[in-house]
Amino acid sequence: MSKFPAGVVYGQQLIDLYEDAKANGYALPGVNAVGTSTVNAIMETAAKVESPVIVQLSFGGGQFFAGKSLENGNFEASAAGCISAALHVHQVAEMYGVPVILHTDHCSLKNIEWIDRLLDYQESYYERYGKPLFSSHMLDLSEESIEENIDVCAKYLERMSKLEIGLEIELGITGGEEDGVDNSDVDVSKLYTHPSEVFYAYERLSAINPNFTVAAAFGNVHGVYKPGNVKLSVEILKNSQNYVADQIDKTGTKPVSFVFHGGSGSSQDDIRKSIEYGVIKMNLDTDMQWAFSAGVRDYYAQYNEYVATQIGNPDGDDLPNKKYYDPRKVLRQAEEYFVTRLEESFADLNCIGRNK
Repeated sequence: MSKFPAGVVYGQQLIDLYEDAKANGYALPGVNAVGTSTVNAIMETAAKVESPVIVQLSFGGGQFFAGKSLENGNFEASAAGCISAALHVHQVAEMYGVPVILHTDHCSLKNIEWIDRLLDYQESYYERYGKPLFSSHMLDLSEESIEENIDVCAKYLERMSKLEIGLEIELGITGGEEDGVDNSDVDVSKLYTHPSEVFYAYERLSAINPNFTVAAAFGNVHGVYKPGNVKLSVEILKNSQNYVADQIDKTGTKPVSFVFHGGSGSSQDDIRKSIEYGVIKMNLDTDMQWAFSAGVRDYYAQYNEYVATQIGNPDGDDLPNKKYYDPRKVLRQAEEYFVTRLEESFADLNCIGRNK
């Protein structure tokens, strides 16, 4: 019997799932998607490892899902693409037999209308179907003061709570570059969150609703770098967890659900320690992009002489090549490479067989 039902998880089920992860020492991969090939590959992998999974879309990923040729000056394409992707997941998640958390990634204050559009749509959707389209949304207001960051997040959590949608916040800045946001030259001190900031956010938000997670910065950086170039301080998570627990008179517990951003290239030891300290989600994008790209690369390397022309290949000058240049062939190989790499991440996160 499955621990959580197949389909899109939201509301109390989402809270329960993250609590189960903390209690049992695993984290869920939050995997960025840009089209049905990657969305389907994420769910295919989750089905193989019999565990829940997080399908997430970024501002740019949503725009790409809708179509890069579309006007996006008022965030309409980014919102439409995310809605389209979410509807697709709702349609097929039960067929894959896995619980899916639908999530949107980093949203800065300048892009907040993107989330407004998604919430506007979901208010009508919730009224009609009695459930939200997305499980959660992320607001990344780490460039603002801690006070403004939490003031805005509190306002949105109140609105989202009415729809049974969770919130992910960011405290401190994740370095590197991701989806057009470049923090490569940020002040190093901003890459590390202080425990008092975590408690400030926890105290404010928990008074509204417990359905929130915290992406605290502990030196993590988007992208992939040579070993030793990224200095992680996972002890920040431990110290923050202990500080919050002490402040609320629950010493020895893990009240905060942490999110690990910029995890590409992280050591197994750092990943497992972060889970021990309360990480319940680790974002994956860079390594998955590489896996998908490698599938495309290797396909064309293998069948180079079969896709150079429509007719004629090493097996015969008059033979058609349609079955080789059919885009489903190369996309399927890319999906298979993606699945193989994602299985590794599920194992790294101790997330095998977690829905049994």
